[in-house]
Amino acid sequence: MRALTWQAREKVSVETVADPTIQEPTDAIVRVTSTAICGSDLHLYGFLGAYLDKGDILGHEAMGVVEAVGAGVRNLRVGDRVVVPFGIACGTCFMCRRGLQSQCETTQVHEQDKGAALFGYTSLYGSVPGGQAQYLRVPQAHYGPVVVPDDGEPDERYLYLSDVLPTAWQAVEYADIPAGGSVLVVGLGPIGQMSARIARHRGAGRVIGVDLVPERLEMARRHGIEVVDAREDVLEAVRELTEGRGADAAIDAVGMEAHGSPVAAGAQRAAVVLPDAVARSFMEKAGVDRLAALRTAIEGVRRGGTVSVSGVYGGAVDPFPLMDIFDRQLTFRFGQANVRRWTDAILPLVADSADPLGVLDLRTHRVPLEDAPGAYEMFQKKDDGCIKVVLDPGA
Repeated sequence: MRALTWQAREKVSVETVADPTIQEPTDAIVRVTSTAICGSDLHLYGFLGAYLDKGDILGHEAMGVVEAVGAGVRNLRVGDRVVVPFGIACGTCFMCRRGLQSQCETTQVHEQDKGAALFGYTSLYGSVPGGQAQYLRVPQAHYGPVVVPDDGEPDERYLYLSDVLPTAWQAVEYADIPAGGSVLVVGLGPIGQMSARIARHRGAGRVIGVDLVPERLEMARRHGIEVVDAREDVLEAVRELTEGRGADAAIDAVGMEAHGSPVAAGAQRAAVVLPDAVARSFMEKAGVDRLAALRTAIEGVRRGGTVSVSGVYGGAVDPFPLMDIFDRQLTFRFGQANVRRWTDAILPLVADSADPLGVLDLRTHRVPLEDAPGAYEMFQKKDDGCIKVVLDPGA
């Protein structure tokens, strides 16, 4: 099959690799019909290469058609149209039963002291081959894949159940926005876009989105979000919109690659040129994240408010403004999305022909899998109004 593979920093290529096979009774094989590039993939593309091997297959947002199932998979049939959650969970362990599928005890990567295994996301999370490929082996398929209607609707109606929508749903859930209250969404990439729309759908009275990319700001406006250009005085603008207090809640939808953090940006550039063993030690013992987005979320929320963090961070000892957090009595919720905890609530919304979450207005580019290297570069540079890229392995 053809698959998108990591080769070196900012170098990926589509190669011919072996087709996946059933290895465990709970496996399934899915023929991928659509697979998206995530902002987290850009971390691998530009920063986390120390945890990758040349030839690793990337990608964790995929859907397609079931081609084969193991003897232990009774919930799927060959021919089912499915979305594959980015996290791999068993559904029955202590953590899964408590809705913490991202901490699944069956797939936890114990040798790295990390949570549940992820598709296409480094040795830290199990080195499981990813979904930017023509076929995907899905472990724990007796629980993970979400069967969606084979209704002739475009894949983009359902694809984002793999990551974007449950991540955004959890971000809003963790933000604990009071009914009719306000929320500040920092970063209007795909997660931020959907967090803002979900917050409005779930009853927030005022949703404020911050970004500096014109196309992202315009997309948010189309969905009724009040936007602030990050090149302006963001905190002043937020306070003007919230009676001087700040928002009731804030969502950091950016993570480690925020703009406006020159020192951390320098640390990241230094890390990627070190030998892998040295770079891993550096990242695990140093604060190398760009924290501008998180600081904006912290400063933009009112006293007694909640900060929900869905953006991925990779630094082990990043500085945290504890005095300010304590004084202002802030609550924080962090964490990888527990995808299957939320999909049952989201599926009826994406299947609704009225498209209440605007899932058909997120993808800006759909290109053949063979064009993935150029799409990565375009997405990283935000060229051509790029907000969300979907790859087509069948094109």
